Amino acid sequence: MLETVLRKEGYEAISGAHTGQEALDKISRHLYDLIVLDVMLPDTDGFRLCRQIREHTAVPILFLTARSSDLDKLTGLGIGGDDYITKPFNPLEVAARIHVQFRRMAQYQAAARQDEMYHFGSVVIDKKAAQLWVNGTEIPCPAKEFELLRFLAEHPNQIFTAGQLYEHVWGYDSNGDEKTVAIHIMRLRKKIEQNPKQPSLIVTLRGIGYKFVPPVTR
Repeated sequence: MLETVLRKEGYEAISGAHTGQEALDKISRHLYDLIVLDVMLPDTDGFRLCRQIREHTAVPILFLTARSSDLDKLTGLGIGGDDYITKPFNPLEVAARIHVQFRRMAQYQAAARQDEMYHFGSVVIDKKAAQLWVNGTEIPCPAKEFELLRFLAEHPNQIFTAGQLYEHVWGYDSNGDEKTVAIHIMRLRKKIEQNPKQPSLIVTLRGIGYKFVPPVTR
């Protein structure tokens, strides 16, 4: 009945799996946009299966189950479920909730596309193209410098020690490599600051670390 309603709503509803293993086999072979998952399955439980599914895909998961306690709902949502619907259910309500999930996904994707470029006064960071523009001129920026600048821009007004920046951008424990970060910060300041000796974008907090301070727009 649910498949029929979903098809009438314009969705391509794939016949379901009857066991957790069958579901994992299908997910490993095909790409799905959304998964409706029961909790009580013959070979496993849906909570454990949800954790396994999350190792393969981040698509929305809607629990549809007779398990209706508050603890079950909290468990389902806490382990990666995006919605939790209890039986008995109205197929039209399920279709409506699925529509909400797809609408949210579209909104997130649109926001992500907008966030591909950061504008900070005269400084523009194009994340997708890995380009840095200052006053309308493209400024050559080596990979690690750009990754460091992008990370700071993605976390405005947050303070990071040099060790934390090294671990986030270079991907290793700092092990005394804070000087590497300091050198890259110095090079970035020469590229983006109006006065590198008195920086206003990448600010040093003595004895603590660095933070990226976006300019105030009016």
